[in-house]
Amino acid sequence: MGDEQTTSKESPLCRTFSDGDRSVDIDIYEDGDGGWLLEIVDENNNTTVWEDVFDTDEEALTEALDALKEEGIGAFIGPAEASDWEAP
Repeated sequence: MGDEQTTSKESPLCRTFSDGDRSVDIDIYEDGDGGWLLEIVDENNNTTVWEDVFDTDEEALTEALDALKEEGIGAFIGPAEASDWEAP
């Protein structure tokens, strides 16, 4: 009882990346056209999605790891969702 139309194949290279006490999930999955999509998800469910489609899941993983090393894990961690919080 699954919906095959919305099922995307996840790469076996998906992993959690940690730096100190912070961590993010690196999600890599097929786009349905032979390419690979890259997304980084933080502990608050904020996502950073690359617009580029990668030829291989290895290329997507390399891009994610390079970005995390260059920019630091903090660049990919957003605020916790607070329903009654408003910006000043």
